[in-house]
Amino acid sequence: MIWSNRPRERSSMRKNDVKEPKDFITNSHTRDSGGKVMFDDPILCAQFCRDFVDLPYMKEVQPEDIEDVSSQYVPLIAEERNADRVKKIKVKGYNPFFLISLIEHKTKPEYNISMQIFRYMVYIWEDYAKEEEKKRKGISKTKDFKYPMILPIVYYEGSEESWTAPVHFRDKILLGEMFGEYVPDFRYYLVPIRKFSNEELLEKGNEMSLLMLINKVQTKEDIAALREIPAVKLEEILKDTPPHVLKIIADVLFVLLLKENVPLDEAEELVEKVREKKMGELFENMEHMDIQAERRNTAEQRERADKAEKRADKAQKQTKIEKERGIKIFIDTCREFGLSQEEVVNKLAEKYEMNQELAKEWFEKSNQSR
Repeated sequence: MIWSNRPRERSSMRKNDVKEPKDFITNSHTRDSGGKVMFDDPILCAQFCRDFVDLPYMKEVQPEDIEDVSSQYVPLIAEERNADRVKKIKVKGYNPFFLISLIEHKTKPEYNISMQIFRYMVYIWEDYAKEEEKKRKGISKTKDFKYPMILPIVYYEGSEESWTAPVHFRDKILLGEMFGEYVPDFRYYLVPIRKFSNEELLEKGNEMSLLMLINKVQTKEDIAALREIPAVKLEEILKDTPPHVLKIIADVLFVLLLKENVPLDEAEELVEKVREKKMGELFENMEHMDIQAERRNTAEQRERADKAEKRADKAQKQTKIEKERGIKIFIDTCREFGLSQEEVVNKLAEKYEMNQELAKEWFEKSNQSR
């Protein structure tokens, strides 16, 4: 493997409110919660911008260049999109510009995302103009006033690399091509996690790439691939990792384990390996995490049991109907031969191995149905 020689950044910025695992669990969008924490951290966000956004002006971004301004746009961001992050990034030689990072954790593309991004962009530009107007009234109406650049990014953690939603806004507009330049247009930058092989992620040699390795886990094959990674390569990544980033990695893994129904005590034991910087041992002990296969087997067993129970109920019901029909025929036949009630009850009790009281009830029921 080729390891990055880029100096490992260490920012003075530290997260004071990293979510505890229990906070993740109670959230209805656990994977979104993990993504939110990842991108809230300036070190991880800087690594993502440099290594996974292939644009020249992002190559030198450092943690101290990133300011999270998501809280300014809370009125726009609904609860179901609480993992969307808005960053203001300083780029050397340029005025600060905005980076919209939309954290998508869906198993299939979201086809209206370009319109969602468009609404974000308009809202940010309007807010920017209002802020500049407070500094200098009328500035936004001047000839030289310009709005900041916005770079929209979609981070996609779906199980497939393919993203079939259009990346150009114009493609969502009816007759967009026909009207060409009269239709607003932009494209968002797509980062599909499964585009990167485990080898490519390991080459980055940083904490963000390790988190992406974890977030790629979707299938039995993904778990097997993790177990094949040499422990030394994983532990090299964590050699100088600061405690707060180590905690984020542990929390994201904890969420994944619980989401996959790993028992709490086992999940805690595995996560402890992260805190001890023993990622290699962690992956080696993930062989029992064939969760998808176990879940399928459990579902199939449950389905087979349900079918067997239904067949048994049906057979039991059928047997009961046939038995009742047989008793009725027997009683009617006895009557045809002129047997008395006492004789019929005695013979019924003997034939069907029931007591005299029950046999009498059957005889009386037969009289009522005649």
